Amino acid sequence: MAAERKVKVSCLQCGTTNNVPESTRGKKIVCGRCKEVLPSPGVVVEPQPNQAYALFQKSSLPVLGDFYSMSCMSCKLMHSVVMNLAERRKGELMVVRINVEEYPEMAAAFGIQEVPTFVILHRGNERARSVGEMAETDFSLWVAKLT
Repeated sequence: MAAERKVKVSCLQCGTTNNVPESTRGKKIVCGRCKEVLPSPGVVVEPQPNQAYALFQKSSLPVLGDFYSMSCMSCKLMHSVVMNLAERRKGELMVVRINVEEYPEMAAAFGIQEVPTFVILHRGNERARSVGEMAETDFSLWVAKLT
């Protein structure tokens, strides 16, 4: 019997990256370090600001930040693109969405002036950013090149 494939997922509370069985979607899994519940691998998370900052600073996985607004048509169009990417790249990348209307202080901290804005971070360092819509293939290639 083959061992079950494990994927990486970072904790929203402490930023620690955990190896979890791929079949855990929908099950409660906790961080090996702080014992907080982990997000399911391959999902787009909408964290509180303190959780987003923990991921941005401490995750050993690259983090794609999707800064969006509910009133933005381009943001709505890109949502399915972002969700598909998160599922395809589970275990390789964490994807977070930040609503700039709900958390304007985070938008200001990152210098967000337009939405959607996508920021790729790794251990506190910004690797790249892109503003506006992209075709799904172009978006996937942009993220792959930088993560």
